[in-house]
Amino acid sequence: MLVLPFDNHSGNTSLNWIGDSFPDTLNKRLTSAGFLTISHDDRLFAYDHLGLPTDFRPTRATTIRIADQLDANYVVIGSYTVVPGPVVAGAKGQAMGRIMIQAKVLSMDALRLSGMIEDSAELTRLFDAENAIAWKVAGAMDPHFAVSEQTFLAAPGGVPLPAFEDYIRGINAPSGDERLKRLKNAVAQVPNYPAALLELGKEQYTQRDFDGAAATLAKVPKTDRLALEANFYLGLAEFNSANYAGAQAAFSFVASRLPLPEVVNNEAVAVSRQGKDSVDLFRKASDADPSDEDYHYNLSVAMFRRGDTAGATREVQAALKLKPADNEAIELLAQLKKVPAGTKLKADAEGGFSPLERIRRNYSETGFRQAAFQLDQVRAIRMAMLPPEQRAVEYTQLGREYLAQGLLPEAETQFQAALQASPNSADSHAGMAQLREASGDPAGARDEAKTSMIMKPNVAALLVLARLDLANKNLTGSAQDISQALKIDPKNADAIALKLVLQQRGQTVP
Repeated sequence: MLVLPFDNHSGNTSLNWIGDSFPDTLNKRLTSAGFLTISHDDRLFAYDHLGLPTDFRPTRATTIRIADQLDANYVVIGSYTVVPGPVVAGAKGQAMGRIMIQAKVLSMDALRLSGMIEDSAELTRLFDAENAIAWKVAGAMDPHFAVSEQTFLAAPGGVPLPAFEDYIRGINAPSGDERLKRLKNAVAQVPNYPAALLELGKEQYTQRDFDGAAATLAKVPKTDRLALEANFYLGLAEFNSANYAGAQAAFSFVASRLPLPEVVNNEAVAVSRQGKDSVDLFRKASDADPSDEDYHYNLSVAMFRRGDTAGATREVQAALKLKPADNEAIELLAQLKKVPAGTKLKADAEGGFSPLERIRRNYSETGFRQAAFQLDQVRAIRMAMLPPEQRAVEYTQLGREYLAQGLLPEAETQFQAALQASPNSADSHAGMAQLREASGDPAGARDEAKTSMIMKPNVAALLVLARLDLANKNLTGSAQDISQALKIDPKNADAIALKLVLQQRGQTVP
């Protein structure tokens, strides 16, 4: 699906940046809900391919051309207006007010527009309003979409409006200097802002400040969804600073989660630069994509270093079949024909012949996300073949893993799948109770926890009830919950911690 910038109908050009923020927020939230969204960079590529300026606001006909160019099934279009209000302290002297949003979803397959999707909020709550629009858009595309609106609203990522503005203006700025300035401002205001850290690190990398890029990109948490892209560029930054061990670690992190051939190839190049054997990694990249000439070339060089001249000859010949005019491959084959079988390539070879394996410097966000999406689909097919109870167990475990990372929509999707497979799963209801608690829905959390307890007494549900009772200052009820949890699992760390909290407040735990 493609989200286009929303049109500014407020008459205030200083608020144009808000229109550019909708694709960013909706893409992130809809991706978390399982939709495959089209990135900012790919949208700009389509504009460039069609000869359109980056700030172009397309007509309906041009929208369809852009969607065709990007092979989109759905397009989200919209507009907004802002009713001015009083100046708010900390908002750069800008008059705040209320934003009113309207959106529609265009189905490219049916060439049909959805009904009007609307929401509004105080401008200081722009992120919440965009999350609400994202939830309604998801429902318009998928009538069976089951993630609650509260989960969308509670999902992490919101930052103060001034930092959000600098971030959006930064990623859309026409010049590198302006991008750098805006993104640094965003990070200065919110030092742990993953999206701004990623874009700042990428801009520093583009401007060849490799040490600065590495320092910035390393701050993106490994648990964040942006960590894969951040670590790909971190690997490149470390590689360009000749910190090959650091580059290997960064590429290895990405490959462990998404073993795409370009990532494995880069990990292998970093290993090779440290003087280590990298044949197995290069072979893995080449096997994954045998149509790529560079991977055959790299494997040939690595085999030559090992002394496998026969294997090296075979691989460089495969490379030349794919690209006959590759001068480096031609020279490599000529050298292999000159040396005796079993000769090892040395870094300081006589005659100046010292080939180097080729690294991939371009990160394809869409390619990475498509690969991740396909892995999810493969996993879903595998799990669909399991017995319902086992399927519920695995979906519940995935939900808890997402929940531990703060990925609330992803977690709810897994818990919903678990309950669909086995509606009477106590653990799945307990997981949903934890999700509802985390998303700020205490009533829903209590209902799910009680349902779980009816099916099977368990610690997870009891801890949810204990925390809810504690928040409501029902210390006696909380103590009873904790006591029951400790009878089930006397060594449970969370239950013991809650017991100490209650005791510090003068409440005895039976």
